[in-house]
Amino acid sequence: MRVKKLTDLGVTGKRVFIRADLNVPQDEAGNITEDSRIKASLPSIRYCLEHGATTMVTSHLGRPAEGRIGPDDTLAPVAVRLSQLLQVPVRLIPDWVAGGFTVVPGEVALLENCRCNPGEKKNDPTLAREMAALCDIYVNDAFGTAHRAEATTCGIAQFAPVACAGILMGAEIDALSRALDTPGRPLVAIVGGAKVSSKLTILKTLATKVDQLIVGGGIANTFLLASGKRIGESLAEPDLVKEAHAIMDFMRERGAEVPLPVDVVVADEVSALARANKIAIDEVGPHDRILDIGPKSAAHLAQIIANAGAIVWNGPVGVFEYAQFAGGTKMLASAIAHSKAFTIAGGGDTLAAIARFNIADDVGYISTGGGAFLEFLEGKTLPAIAALEARFED
Repeated sequence: MRVKKLTDLGVTGKRVFIRADLNVPQDEAGNITEDSRIKASLPSIRYCLEHGATTMVTSHLGRPAEGRIGPDDTLAPVAVRLSQLLQVPVRLIPDWVAGGFTVVPGEVALLENCRCNPGEKKNDPTLAREMAALCDIYVNDAFGTAHRAEATTCGIAQFAPVACAGILMGAEIDALSRALDTPGRPLVAIVGGAKVSSKLTILKTLATKVDQLIVGGGIANTFLLASGKRIGESLAEPDLVKEAHAIMDFMRERGAEVPLPVDVVVADEVSALARANKIAIDEVGPHDRILDIGPKSAAHLAQIIANAGAIVWNGPVGVFEYAQFAGGTKMLASAIAHSKAFTIAGGGDTLAAIARFNIADDVGYISTGGGAFLEFLEGKTLPAIAALEARFED
């Protein structure tokens, strides 16, 4: 992927418009409860401040109705937190599309919730042109919205004098490209989750690229069914057994593998009080629920990870929220932390597992995108990145 990058451009004296992802959770009183997305946006903003640019930043927040800003839609709390982190004034600008406001170098203008502007979600070209007129350089630093074709993620990139990737977006593009386009070998993918149907396209795409495809959770149960194993009352999708079988056959023809569990952890319910039993896969009873892989399987997968040249991780291999079903994911997390392979991880459950097992510093790259990360793995073209690629030669 070839895109211009903010750090390669001269921004001194330029009007810079940054589309960030500042969509942070808040409590009922409007207090920000977790600010990692704001912190992730700081490098690009600081770069512009330090190089004498006139800096404007916008983001969406929540799911507002277009044409109005309700009390839950305003970026006012974000402006306060951004000012604290940057230690410079951050002024919130309402009704900013038509211009008429001034920003001086050394100040940051936070432009009110962009999804409140009529035409934003439909990528209206008239709105995009108006926004593009506000800047000399457009910067997309919101990878988490890269799969959405909206006015601030796509349209403005078409009409701005210069369009580039911010520091965060550039890092995402580089990491994903490295993991999938020019990976170290063996390339190992870990795909966990409840349903094959929700990740079928990802599994099919990865099956053409990886050397080992580790599946976990309900996805693994469907693959176990496809391999002729009994899974009791475990979560699975019997109607997708043929799809799972086809993926395994395709991998086998390539000389690749889908390593399935030889032992599992079962219980009769999913709860903190459930009694966990470690059994061989052939011992699963009619009322058992498979909630984690067993120690033998975990050790085998850990060995695969230890020998990997690159790892793509999306999803746990068990119900790790409960301690008695966390062993498999914990062992894989430890193996990833100790592996010399380049690892890219993404997805909400994956990030939660990384945090729980405290391995963030040992993962090569943690993607900030949820849906965008998944769609990239699926092999889809992300509209926002395509818009930047189209402006590379300009």
